[in-house]
Amino acid sequence: MDIFEDFNDIFFMSLMFLISGIFIFNGLGKGVKIFIRDRFLRLFVPFLIGVSVLMPLAYYPAYLLAYGRHDLKHYIIDFFTVEAWPVGPPWFIWVLFLFNLIFALFFQRIKSTVSNYGIKLASLKSRPLKLIVLLYLITWLLHIPLLLLAGPGSWTGIGPFDFQVSRVFLYFGYFLMGTVIGSMSLNDGIFSQNSPFLRKWLAMLIGCFAVYGVLKFSEMPLKHLIETQQIPIFWASLLYRSIWILSCVMSCVAFLTFFRRFLNNTNSAWQSLSASAYGIYLIHYIFVLWAQFLLLDFEIPVIAKFIITFSVSVCLSWVITYYLKKIAAIRRYL
Repeated sequence: MDIFEDFNDIFFMSLMFLISGIFIFNGLGKGVKIFIRDRFLRLFVPFLIGVSVLMPLAYYPAYLLAYGRHDLKHYIIDFFTVEAWPVGPPWFIWVLFLFNLIFALFFQRIKSTVSNYGIKLASLKSRPLKLIVLLYLITWLLHIPLLLLAGPGSWTGIGPFDFQVSRVFLYFGYFLMGTVIGSMSLNDGIFSQNSPFLRKWLAMLIGCFAVYGVLKFSEMPLKHLIETQQIPIFWASLLYRSIWILSCVMSCVAFLTFFRRFLNNTNSAWQSLSASAYGIYLIHYIFVLWAQFLLLDFEIPVIAKFIITFSVSVCLSWVITYYLKKIAAIRRYL
């Protein structure tokens, strides 16, 4: 199943930041102060609850595996001291809050510039190849220099305020690209229903999986070239990461065009999922880790464990979020 995890790791968080940026302009229409207050309630407060309450619930199975005993007091001490308060999936929320805060504080100064870039970007909707090349070059510049300096797996932070060093410019850049896209109506930009760019969804989808296939098949030959000293590790890494960047771009574009083209409807199930998506993100990790833990002793195929874990996590998170949103004191945060 690593191949699916690797595929997700390449593009998913970049896509999440990009989508989050698309809706910033609408939010700032009510004023900067109100926007910051709303984002504090919707992002920062849930982040604090997530890392202080939800993540300790989620990581308890890992403690049981490591120590082989139930000891809640020892676990809490271990979680906040020895393990240094692991943040888990909520890291995305505090970083997104920071990006929102930065953009809001500079909004009045950069509003017209972002809008002008939005118009220029929309003018490329009839030139899909040029748009893909532009996105690739921007993504390469956002990620590769810092990656070469910091390394691919370096995280840093204080307590739960963790972030991946090599991707901070990539994520902020994609967030800003989202604001550029969102500065215009989606019905007029590159994702408008009559856009030639959107109509290339099938080519984007094929390209997405084809580039990822090239990336995975390049790993062993590049490793061999490094081990036999036929190529310096720097150039091998640069080549691999350049393909990685193309995979990131093609995957983001493929998923955006596909979902915009075919899943842009308003039936009750999709509306419920959309309304519950944030809550699902906040609490799903609890069920992911507990389901994996409870399935450890079952001798069943890994794909079956994946399907069970995925189904249980989505369904329980969805149902719980649905009912939590009926509580007025909680609904404002979800």
